[in-house]
Amino acid sequence: MAADKPSVLIIGGLGYIGRFLALHIHQNDLASEVRLVDKVLPQLAWLAPEFADACSQDKFIQADASRTEGLARIFDRADGKQWDYVFNCGGETRYSQEDEVYKLRSLNLSLTVGKEAARRGIKAFVELSTGMVYKSDSSPSKEGDKLKPWSKIAVFKLQAEEELAKIEGLNLIIARLPHVYGPYASQWVATALCMARVYQHIEEEMKWLWTKDLRTNTAHITDVTRALWDMASWYDRGKDGWDEASMGKVPTFNVVDEGTTTQGTLADIIADIFKIETGFQGQLVSTFARLNLDSVVDDVNDETLGPWAELLAEAGITRPGPLTPFMEKELLKDTDLSMNGDRLASIVGFKYQKPAMTKELIEEVIDSYKKMKWWP
Repeated sequence: MAADKPSVLIIGGLGYIGRFLALHIHQNDLASEVRLVDKVLPQLAWLAPEFADACSQDKFIQADASRTEGLARIFDRADGKQWDYVFNCGGETRYSQEDEVYKLRSLNLSLTVGKEAARRGIKAFVELSTGMVYKSDSSPSKEGDKLKPWSKIAVFKLQAEEELAKIEGLNLIIARLPHVYGPYASQWVATALCMARVYQHIEEEMKWLWTKDLRTNTAHITDVTRALWDMASWYDRGKDGWDEASMGKVPTFNVVDEGTTTQGTLADIIADIFKIETGFQGQLVSTFARLNLDSVVDDVNDETLGPWAELLAEAGITRPGPLTPFMEKELLKDTDLSMNGDRLASIVGFKYQKPAMTKELIEEVIDSYKKMKWWP
Protein backbone atom coordinates (compact mmCIF):
# COMPACT_ATOMS: atom_id res chain seq x y z
CA MET A 1 0.00 0.00 0.00
CA ALA A 2 1.24 3.46 -0.95
CA ALA A 3 0.29 4.89 2.45
CA ASP A 4 2.77 2.52 4.14
CA LYS A 5 5.64 3.93 2.11
CA PRO A 6 7.70 6.84 3.44
CA SER A 7 7.10 10.39 2.26
CA VAL A 8 10.22 12.12 0.99
CA LEU A 9 11.50 15.68 0.75
CA ILE A 10 14.60 16.29 -1.38
CA ILE A 11 16.39 19.62 -0.91
CA GLY A 12 18.36 20.44 -4.05
CA GLY A 13 16.05 18.04 -5.86
CA LEU A 14 17.07 19.20 -9.33
CA GLY A 15 20.81 18.98 -8.71
CA TYR A 16 22.73 16.08 -10.21
CA ILE A 17 22.29 13.73 -7.26
CA GLY A 18 18.85 15.04 -6.31
CA ARG A 19 17.31 14.33 -9.72
CA PHE A 20 18.75 10.82 -9.85
CA LEU A 21 17.51 10.15 -6.32
CA ALA A 22 14.04 11.29 -7.43
CA LEU A 23 14.33 8.98 -10.45
CA HIS A 24 15.39 6.00 -8.29
CA ILE A 25 12.42 6.58 -5.97
CA HIS A 26 10.02 7.01 -8.92
CA GLN A 27 11.19 3.98 -10.92
CA ASN A 28 11.06 1.68 -7.91
CA ASP A 29 7.89 3.16 -6.43
CA LEU A 30 9.53 3.63 -3.04
CA ALA A 31 7.62 6.61 -1.64
CA SER A 32 4.04 7.61 -0.88
CA GLU A 33 4.82 11.22 -1.80
CA VAL A 34 7.86 13.11 -3.06
CA ARG A 35 8.59 16.83 -3.00
CA LEU A 36 11.58 18.41 -4.72
CA VAL A 37 12.82 21.81 -3.63
CA ASP A 38 15.32 23.77 -5.68
CA LYS A 39 16.34 27.36 -6.38
CA VAL A 40 16.46 26.51 -10.09
CA LEU A 41 13.35 26.05 -12.22
CA PRO A 42 13.02 22.64 -13.95
CA GLN A 43 13.01 24.37 -17.36
CA LEU A 44 16.51 25.73 -16.67
CA ALA A 45 18.01 22.61 -15.06
CA TRP A 46 19.11 20.74 -18.22
CA LEU A 47 16.80 17.83 -17.32
CA ALA A 48 16.95 14.86 -19.68
CA PRO A 49 13.62 13.45 -20.94
CA GLU A 50 13.63 10.43 -18.60
CA PHE A 51 13.30 12.76 -15.59
CA ALA A 52 9.99 14.23 -16.81
CA ASP A 53 7.80 12.18 -14.45
CA ALA A 54 10.22 11.86 -11.50
CA CYS A 55 10.81 15.62 -11.47
CA SER A 56 7.38 16.77 -12.65
CA GLN A 57 6.05 20.26 -11.93
CA ASP A 58 3.49 18.99 -9.38
CA LYS A 59 6.30 17.59 -7.19
CA PHE A 60 8.36 20.77 -7.41
CA ILE A 61 8.64 23.88 -5.24
CA GLN A 62 10.98 26.70 -6.19
CA ALA A 63 12.58 28.01 -3.01
CA ASP A 64 15.89 28.84 -1.39
CA ALA A 65 16.00 26.44 1.55
CA SER A 66 18.81 28.37 3.22
CA ARG A 67 16.35 31.14 4.12
CA THR A 68 14.23 30.55 7.22
CA GLU A 69 11.24 32.50 5.89
CA GLY A 70 10.65 29.86 3.21
CA LEU A 71 10.73 26.85 5.52
CA ALA A 72 6.99 26.53 6.15
CA ARG A 73 6.28 26.43 2.41
CA ILE A 74 9.02 23.84 1.95
CA PHE A 75 8.13 21.53 4.84
CA ASP A 76 4.35 21.93 5.31
CA ARG A 77 2.11 19.29 3.74
CA ALA A 78 -1.56 19.44 2.85
CA ASP A 79 -2.46 16.62 5.26
CA GLY A 80 -0.61 18.27 8.15
CA LYS A 81 1.76 15.30 8.52
CA GLN A 82 5.56 15.53 8.52
CA TRP A 83 7.89 14.15 5.86
CA ASP A 84 9.45 10.82 6.83
CA TYR A 85 12.80 11.26 5.09
CA VAL A 86 14.61 14.48 4.20
CA PHE A 87 17.64 14.31 1.88
CA ASN A 88 19.84 17.39 1.73
CA CYS A 89 21.30 17.25 -1.78
CA GLY A 90 21.58 21.03 -1.97
CA GLY A 91 24.50 23.39 -1.53
CA GLU A 92 27.20 24.95 -3.66
CA THR A 93 28.91 22.36 -5.87
CA ARG A 94 31.15 24.71 -7.87
CA TYR A 95 34.81 24.92 -6.90
CA SER A 96 36.97 27.98 -6.25
CA GLN A 97 34.21 30.23 -4.91
CA GLU A 98 34.65 32.77 -2.12
CA ASP A 99 34.26 31.46 1.45
CA GLU A 100 31.11 33.53 1.89
CA VAL A 101 29.42 31.64 -0.95
CA TYR A 102 29.97 28.28 0.76
CA LYS A 103 28.93 29.68 4.12
CA LEU A 104 25.63 30.94 2.78
CA ARG A 105 24.77 28.31 0.20
CA SER A 106 26.15 25.17 1.84
CA LEU A 107 26.80 25.51 5.57
CA ASN A 108 23.85 27.81 6.22
CA LEU A 109 21.55 25.68 4.06
CA SER A 110 22.48 22.50 5.95
CA LEU A 111 21.94 24.09 9.36
CA THR A 112 18.67 25.78 8.41
CA VAL A 113 17.03 22.61 7.08
CA GLY A 114 18.68 20.47 9.79
CA LYS A 115 17.20 22.57 12.60
CA GLU A 116 13.79 22.51 10.93
CA ALA A 117 13.95 18.72 10.46
CA ALA A 118 14.80 18.31 14.16
CA ARG A 119 11.99 20.63 15.23
CA ARG A 120 9.51 18.61 13.19
CA GLY A 121 10.78 15.21 14.33
CA ILE A 122 11.71 13.97 10.84
CA LYS A 123 12.56 10.24 11.06
CA ALA A 124 15.71 10.36 8.92
CA PHE A 125 17.77 13.32 7.73
CA VAL A 126 20.50 12.43 5.22
CA GLU A 127 23.28 15.00 4.75
CA LEU A 128 25.51 14.66 1.69
CA SER A 129 29.17 15.31 2.42
CA THR A 130 32.44 14.55 0.64
CA GLY A 131 35.43 12.23 0.95
CA MET A 132 37.60 15.33 0.52
CA VAL A 133 37.21 15.88 4.28
CA TYR A 134 39.83 13.17 4.95
CA LYS A 135 43.54 13.81 5.22
CA SER A 136 45.03 13.00 1.83
CA ASP A 137 46.40 9.45 1.97
CA SER A 138 46.77 6.80 -0.70
CA SER A 139 45.57 4.11 1.70
CA PRO A 140 41.76 4.22 1.90
CA SER A 141 40.30 6.36 4.70
CA LYS A 142 37.68 4.82 6.95
CA GLU A 143 34.93 6.95 8.50
CA GLY A 144 36.80 7.39 11.79
CA ASP A 145 40.15 8.30 10.22
CA LYS A 146 42.00 11.61 10.37
CA LEU A 147 40.19 14.60 8.90
CA LYS A 148 41.98 17.39 7.03
CA PRO A 149 39.73 18.85 4.32
CA TRP A 150 41.59 19.81 1.14
CA SER A 151 38.97 21.65 -0.89
CA LYS A 152 36.84 24.63 0.12
CA ILE A 153 33.70 22.58 -0.42
CA ALA A 154 35.09 20.02 2.04
CA VAL A 155 36.03 22.66 4.64
CA PHE A 156 32.43 23.85 4.83
CA LYS A 157 30.94 20.36 4.48
CA LEU A 158 32.93 19.24 7.51
CA GLN A 159 31.70 22.29 9.45
CA ALA A 160 28.16 21.33 8.47
CA GLU A 161 28.72 17.73 9.64
CA GLU A 162 30.01 18.95 13.01
CA GLU A 163 27.29 21.56 13.56
CA LEU A 164 24.46 19.23 12.50
CA ALA A 165 25.73 16.63 14.98
CA LYS A 166 25.09 19.13 17.80
CA ILE A 167 21.43 19.69 16.91
CA GLU A 168 19.25 18.12 19.61
CA GLY A 169 16.76 15.59 18.25
CA LEU A 170 18.06 15.50 14.66
CA ASN A 171 18.00 11.97 13.22
CA LEU A 172 21.17 12.53 11.23
CA ILE A 173 22.95 10.28 8.75
CA ILE A 174 26.05 11.52 6.91
CA ALA A 175 27.00 10.21 3.47
CA ARG A 176 30.55 11.02 2.34
CA LEU A 177 30.87 10.80 -1.42
CA PRO A 178 33.81 10.46 -3.84
CA HIS A 179 33.74 11.72 -7.45
CA VAL A 180 30.24 10.80 -8.62
CA TYR A 181 30.02 9.99 -12.32
CA GLY A 182 27.38 8.74 -14.72
CA PRO A 183 25.06 9.95 -17.48
CA TYR A 184 24.78 13.76 -17.72
CA ALA A 185 27.55 14.32 -15.15
CA SER A 186 28.97 17.81 -15.56
CA GLN A 187 31.88 17.62 -13.13
CA TRP A 188 35.21 15.82 -12.80
CA VAL A 189 34.68 13.01 -15.34
CA ALA A 190 33.06 15.58 -17.67
CA THR A 191 36.10 17.86 -17.50
CA ALA A 192 38.43 14.98 -18.37
CA LEU A 193 36.22 13.86 -21.27
CA CYS A 194 35.97 17.38 -22.70
CA MET A 195 39.75 17.73 -22.46
CA ALA A 196 40.20 14.39 -24.18
CA ARG A 197 37.92 15.53 -27.02
CA VAL A 198 40.06 18.68 -27.41
CA TYR A 199 43.36 16.75 -27.45
CA GLN A 200 41.86 14.33 -29.97
CA HIS A 201 40.91 17.34 -32.12
CA ILE A 202 44.30 19.08 -31.93
CA GLU A 203 46.03 15.68 -32.27
CA GLU A 204 48.19 16.01 -29.20
CA GLU A 205 48.99 13.80 -26.23
CA MET A 206 46.84 14.33 -23.13
CA LYS A 207 49.13 14.54 -20.13
CA TRP A 208 48.08 14.47 -16.50
CA LEU A 209 49.96 16.07 -13.62
CA TRP A 210 51.35 13.98 -10.76
CA THR A 211 51.26 10.20 -11.21
CA LYS A 212 49.01 7.47 -12.53
CA ASP A 213 48.64 6.20 -8.96
CA LEU A 214 47.00 9.36 -7.57
CA ARG A 215 43.72 8.17 -6.04
CA THR A 216 40.57 9.68 -7.55
CA ASN A 217 37.97 7.33 -6.09
CA THR A 218 34.54 7.18 -7.68
CA ALA A 219 30.98 5.92 -7.40
CA HIS A 220 28.39 5.64 -10.14
CA ILE A 221 25.36 7.88 -9.74
CA THR A 222 22.85 5.02 -9.70
CA ASP A 223 24.77 3.27 -6.90
CA VAL A 224 24.98 6.57 -4.98
CA THR A 225 21.22 7.10 -5.07
CA ARG A 226 20.55 3.48 -4.05
CA ALA A 227 22.99 3.90 -1.16
CA LEU A 228 21.33 7.11 0.05
CA TRP A 229 17.92 5.47 0.04
CA ASP A 230 19.20 2.31 1.74
CA MET A 231 20.83 4.36 4.53
CA ALA A 232 17.63 6.23 5.29
CA SER A 233 15.49 3.09 5.41
CA TRP A 234 18.15 1.28 7.49
CA TYR A 235 18.07 4.16 9.99
CA ASP A 236 14.26 4.18 10.01
CA ARG A 237 14.21 0.43 10.74
CA GLY A 238 16.27 0.95 13.90
CA LYS A 239 19.95 1.33 12.88
CA ASP A 240 20.66 -2.37 13.16
CA GLY A 241 24.35 -3.09 13.81
CA TRP A 242 25.31 0.48 14.70
CA ASP A 243 27.55 0.60 17.75
CA GLU A 244 27.80 4.11 19.20
CA ALA A 245 30.67 3.22 21.52
CA SER A 246 33.02 2.25 18.68
CA MET A 247 31.49 4.15 15.74
CA GLY A 248 30.29 7.41 17.24
CA LYS A 249 26.88 8.97 17.73
CA VAL A 250 26.12 9.91 14.11
CA PRO A 251 25.86 7.13 11.53
CA THR A 252 28.42 8.14 8.89
CA PHE A 253 29.06 6.17 5.72
CA ASN A 254 31.55 6.38 2.89
CA VAL A 255 29.91 5.66 -0.45
CA VAL A 256 32.65 4.52 -2.84
CA ASP A 257 32.89 1.77 -5.44
CA GLU A 258 35.31 -1.14 -5.20
CA GLY A 259 37.41 -0.10 -8.19
CA THR A 260 40.09 1.94 -6.37
CA THR A 261 39.87 4.46 -9.22
CA THR A 262 43.12 6.34 -9.89
CA GLN A 263 44.17 8.89 -12.50
CA GLY A 264 45.65 5.94 -14.38
CA THR A 265 42.27 4.17 -14.51
CA LEU A 266 40.65 7.09 -16.27
CA ALA A 267 43.70 7.78 -18.48
CA ASP A 268 43.61 4.20 -19.80
CA ILE A 269 39.86 4.32 -20.47
CA ILE A 270 40.18 7.68 -22.23
CA ALA A 271 43.11 6.47 -24.36
CA ASP A 272 41.02 3.49 -25.42
CA ILE A 273 37.85 5.46 -26.26
CA PHE A 274 39.42 8.50 -27.96
CA LYS A 275 42.37 6.65 -29.50
CA ILE A 276 44.76 9.31 -28.21
CA GLU A 277 48.08 9.12 -26.40
CA THR A 278 47.78 9.73 -22.67
CA GLY A 279 50.56 10.06 -20.19
CA PHE A 280 51.83 11.71 -17.06
CA GLN A 281 54.05 14.75 -16.68
CA GLY A 282 57.47 13.90 -15.33
CA GLN A 283 58.71 14.71 -11.84
CA LEU A 284 60.23 18.01 -13.03
CA VAL A 285 56.98 19.45 -14.41
CA SER A 286 55.02 18.19 -11.41
CA THR A 287 57.48 19.83 -9.01
CA PHE A 288 57.17 23.10 -10.95
CA ALA A 289 53.38 22.77 -10.94
CA ARG A 290 53.30 22.30 -7.19
CA LEU A 291 54.96 25.71 -6.79
CA ASN A 292 53.12 27.48 -9.63
CA LEU A 293 49.72 25.80 -9.75
CA ASP A 294 47.88 28.98 -10.77
CA SER A 295 49.95 29.57 -13.89
CA VAL A 296 49.95 25.87 -14.84
CA VAL A 297 46.15 25.73 -14.62
CA ASP A 298 45.84 28.95 -16.63
CA ASP A 299 48.11 27.50 -19.33
CA VAL A 300 46.07 24.32 -19.58
CA ASN A 301 42.82 26.28 -19.81
CA ASP A 302 44.31 28.63 -22.44
CA GLU A 303 45.21 25.55 -24.46
CA THR A 304 41.80 23.86 -24.33
CA LEU A 305 39.09 26.52 -24.21
CA GLY A 306 39.68 27.90 -27.72
CA PRO A 307 39.59 24.52 -29.50
CA TRP A 308 36.53 23.51 -27.42
CA ALA A 309 34.66 26.61 -28.64
CA GLU A 310 35.70 25.73 -32.21
CA LEU A 311 34.44 22.17 -31.79
CA LEU A 312 31.07 23.42 -30.52
CA ALA A 313 30.79 25.86 -33.43
CA GLU A 314 31.69 23.19 -36.00
CA ALA A 315 29.08 20.86 -34.48
CA GLY A 316 26.46 23.63 -34.68
CA ILE A 317 25.97 23.64 -30.91
CA THR A 318 24.78 27.20 -30.35
CA ARG A 319 23.29 26.66 -26.91
CA PRO A 320 26.17 25.06 -25.03
CA GLY A 321 25.25 22.68 -22.23
CA PRO A 322 26.94 22.38 -18.83
CA LEU A 323 30.10 20.77 -20.24
CA THR A 324 33.49 22.48 -20.38
CA PRO A 325 37.14 21.42 -20.37
CA PHE A 326 37.82 24.26 -17.90
CA MET A 327 40.11 22.85 -15.22
CA GLU A 328 39.59 23.86 -11.60
CA LYS A 329 42.75 24.47 -9.60
CA GLU A 330 41.26 22.78 -6.53
CA LEU A 331 40.84 19.56 -8.51
CA LEU A 332 44.41 19.64 -9.79
CA LYS A 333 45.92 19.34 -6.32
CA ASP A 334 48.30 16.53 -5.56
CA THR A 335 45.82 15.05 -3.08
CA ASP A 336 44.42 11.54 -2.87
CA LEU A 337 40.68 10.98 -2.74
CA SER A 338 40.90 7.52 -1.26
CA MET A 339 38.05 5.97 0.69
CA ASN A 340 37.14 2.66 2.30
CA GLY A 341 33.53 1.59 1.74
CA ASP A 342 33.41 -1.50 3.97
CA ARG A 343 31.10 -0.02 6.60
CA LEU A 344 28.17 0.57 4.22
CA ALA A 345 28.48 -3.01 3.00
CA SER A 346 28.80 -4.63 6.44
CA ILE A 347 26.27 -2.52 8.39
CA VAL A 348 23.64 -1.59 5.79
CA GLY A 349 24.26 -4.64 3.59
CA PHE A 350 24.77 -2.51 0.49
CA LYS A 351 26.06 -4.06 -2.75
CA TYR A 352 27.36 -2.07 -5.72
CA GLN A 353 25.78 -2.80 -9.09
CA LYS A 354 28.63 -0.93 -10.80
CA PRO A 355 31.61 -1.86 -8.62
CA ALA A 356 34.24 -0.28 -10.88
CA MET A 357 34.55 2.33 -13.58
CA THR A 358 34.71 0.69 -17.01
CA LYS A 359 35.07 1.74 -20.64
CA GLU A 360 31.40 0.84 -21.19
CA LEU A 361 30.20 3.06 -18.33
CA ILE A 362 32.25 6.01 -19.63
CA GLU A 363 30.93 5.44 -23.17
CA GLU A 364 27.45 5.59 -21.67
CA VAL A 365 28.32 9.01 -20.20
CA ILE A 366 29.44 10.30 -23.63
CA ASP A 367 26.28 8.85 -25.24
CA SER A 368 24.17 10.79 -22.73
CA TYR A 369 25.95 14.00 -23.76
CA LYS A 370 25.29 13.24 -27.43
CA LYS A 371 21.62 12.64 -26.69
CA MET A 372 21.37 16.08 -25.04
CA LYS A 373 23.27 17.68 -27.97
CA TRP A 374 26.00 18.83 -25.59
CA TRP A 375 28.78 16.88 -27.26
CA PRO A 376 30.77 18.06 -30.29
